[in-house]
Amino acid sequence: MFGFFKKKGEAPEKPIQNMESRQFKELAAQFRPEELTILAVTGANGFNGNRAGKDKGWWASIGLTAWMEEDSPDIHRGEFVLSTIADDRLLGFLRQRARPDFIIKFRGRVSEDGRRLLLLDLPEPGFDPDLKAVLEEQKKPVTFWEKGLGTFTLNRQVDWFETEVDWLGTGISLVFDQEEDRAGCIQNAKTLLAAAADWDRRVREYAADELVSLANDWSQELGEEDEETSEITREQFMERMELESIEVRGDGGFHFWFGDGDLFYGHSIQVSGDLEKGPNEAAMEG
Repeated sequence: MFGFFKKKGEAPEKPIQNMESRQFKELAAQFRPEELTILAVTGANGFNGNRAGKDKGWWASIGLTAWMEEDSPDIHRGEFVLSTIADDRLLGFLRQRARPDFIIKFRGRVSEDGRRLLLLDLPEPGFDPDLKAVLEEQKKPVTFWEKGLGTFTLNRQVDWFETEVDWLGTGISLVFDQEEDRAGCIQNAKTLLAAAADWDRRVREYAADELVSLANDWSQELGEEDEETSEITREQFMERMELESIEVRGDGGFHFWFGDGDLFYGHSIQVSGDLEKGPNEAAMEG
């Protein structure tokens, strides 16, 4: 963890890692021993934390798109991960100090392949004209237009392209992962839209058949005390589903995402399948 704290709510005065932490030692062993002063460009997302095994600390990490040593002109560009071990408080400070699409300066160590970096102190704002150019370039919108579907924009936080389309009179999001075959996704999206009424019926019927019993269980367990409240029917289940987005894949697969209409008290409903066989999985999510 990062060393000595002042009063509650203030940042560490001397952000030095706790070398006695077993978690930190295990992580640090994966990096070269040399400590460097590094300037880096953060990606579209800030720091996130995952529990480091059974211990209380977080494995805290943030994506980088470029980094360089302070005294070197060489810029490393690509996808990199900056990580450390943090407690709840430190994780909060890291999220404040290293915002998305930002240039930071910190002490760190680098893995043998140069793809991972270990954070040794609290990052602070940094500047380099060449990194500034990298940052400005990555912030530019990435879009393309497709006849019949509209303009797709890359959502960098989740790495997918998205647009809004009309689905039976309602505007919904149409999305696909940027790593998918774009031509295949476009063709499959048009196939779905061309038969929207049929696919809408099939997906809703499948979801109702799979989940209406679960919805009634939830209704009974989570406070439906009115004895006159009737059981949710298959038709009512289908009507209350609110389509929000469709994710399509290049191989013909799809995921329909619905708002639950309070069937599951605010959770989502996902229905998956493919164009050849139709829907084959339904679940309450979130």
